[in-house]
Amino acid sequence: MGGRSIGEGQGLVLGLGLSFMGEGFKMMNGDLLLAIAAVTLTFIAFAHTRVPALLLLLGLGAIVALIRHPDLAGTLAQTPVTLALPSMALKTVEWRDVATGVVVLALPQAALTLGNAIVTTVDENNRLFPHRPTTVRAVAIDHGVMNLLGATFGAVPMCHGAGGMAAHVRFGARTGGALVMLGVVLVAVEVLFSGNVLVLLEAFPRAVLGTILMFGGLELASGAVAVTDERRARYVAAFTAAVAMWNMGAAYAAGLLLHEAERRGWVRL
Repeated sequence: MGGRSIGEGQGLVLGLGLSFMGEGFKMMNGDLLLAIAAVTLTFIAFAHTRVPALLLLLGLGAIVALIRHPDLAGTLAQTPVTLALPSMALKTVEWRDVATGVVVLALPQAALTLGNAIVTTVDENNRLFPHRPTTVRAVAIDHGVMNLLGATFGAVPMCHGAGGMAAHVRFGARTGGALVMLGVVLVAVEVLFSGNVLVLLEAFPRAVLGTILMFGGLELASGAVAVTDERRARYVAAFTAAVAMWNMGAAYAAGLLLHEAERRGWVRL
């Protein structure tokens, strides 16, 4: 095949962005007043670039959590600060384990990982940071190394994800230093306060998390709109986006097939 088109790549980005927005609205459902307050606060923060919107949202969520769960502060205070270092979780690997991992876990996830975590992430990175482009090959290798190393310490499968990148950038990140700072905070929380993590996650308002997810999706979707003036590319993008809202892996295949069919003259768009 002749490779991906602009339309297909941006269709994946657009579909993913719309899906994130939809999931964000679902998380806001049932807590409408808080959702309106969070969205309004975010737009106000965006209008004043010196104001960190994400910190304001996290602060709002923390205040609401403390109001709704009066015993939360006491629970957190009673939880001891202990040093919890990771341990090697991978002892022995048999061929049966490899077969189960490939058939049950890897293959069903492959299409979604390829579409969302690799192809879409590369397209989003190269749009946001054209001076620091990357390739599908580099990101794919990075995913493999990251998960091979993480699995030895019992980590769940991980990926980058275009949605996370869009959200980081929309809420103020401009360099890799932002991710380094975030990583330091997360490692410190896990190593020193691992007993409090589940308590915090359960108490934090879903409407605020939904707001963050919605704005990340909005950044993705808005970046994919009007990327090209070519009607055929826009047609492929719209078709791919529609399928992506149902299944990201199917969207990758459908968009690629439509692009190839149009390129070879089998269909006219």
